[in-house]
Amino acid sequence: MAIEKRFGFEGITRVGDTLWMPVQREWKDDPKNHVKLVAYNLKTKEWGAVHYERAEPAKGWVGLSEITAHGDYVYIIERDNQHDARAVTKKIYRVALSEMVPAPLGSELPVVKKELVRDLLPDLTSTGGYVLDKVEGLAIFEDGTAIFSTDNDGVDDHSGETIFMNIGNIESRNF
Repeated sequence: MAIEKRFGFEGITRVGDTLWMPVQREWKDDPKNHVKLVAYNLKTKEWGAVHYERAEPAKGWVGLSEITAHGDYVYIIERDNQHDARAVTKKIYRVALSEMVPAPLGSELPVVKKELVRDLLPDLTSTGGYVLDKVEGLAIFEDGTAIFSTDNDGVDDHSGETIFMNIGNIESRNF
């Protein structure tokens, strides 16, 4: 597509007959600090999307790196590309499924309302090590237990460390 940049999908989840995929960062036709949550309906074979407003970083960039459906929400990881003490944004947000009503690609897209669920920086610093930049995975079990993971990209310029962390019940008010 002519509007794509080099940023692609980061994660996929299924809600009914629809697959939802977040685009990591803006494409050419997105408003500043808004990215698409792209929908593909498996029955009708139609594409659509909604816009999601992401944080604006003071340094580096912020992008989406995961989407997971659970209950009445989709949960989205929003992260910056900073690590150690420079890290600011490593957060889980949720969007009500009732907001996830896609408009056709190329048309004006509705902007969904996000709600902060958890700031992951305290979890990432609880190990005593430095904060890893790539929080990129989220699994939510049927009972609401959530586990996030980081990605080390398997490259030479990374520590090679990967974290899998149980952060408790995502549905709990004390989460």
